[in-house]
Amino acid sequence: MKKVYYLKTCSTCNRILKELNLASTFILQDIKTEEITVKQLEQMKMLAGSYEALFSKRSKLYKEMDLKNQKLEERDYKHYILEHYTFLSRPVIIIEDTIFIGNSKNNVEAVKKAL
Repeated sequence: MKKVYYLKTCSTCNRILKELNLASTFILQDIKTEEITVKQLEQMKMLAGSYEALFSKRSKLYKEMDLKNQKLEERDYKHYILEHYTFLSRPVIIIEDTIFIGNSKNNVEAVKKAL
């Protein structure tokens, strides 16, 4: 499977999609208009190793809800990601059995090598 979970309104996600030229060969899911299902999140967790690895601690809601001062566990990360799309670190790119999470330069380079 080749899939990208992203935000259509995110300029960084759009830049990465364009840079990697994924639109024609990958299934694109805008997580704002098509919510992540429990099954999809569980599949991502299997590949990533944890829900925390998928969780964005840079999201605006993370700061607003003062989550950094709470002791979050795996079930909490799962709950928040399913509750609001902003908690998923984006983009999430899946190429067969390999997952790439986030927009760091190293991550984008790793996707390029995997393609």
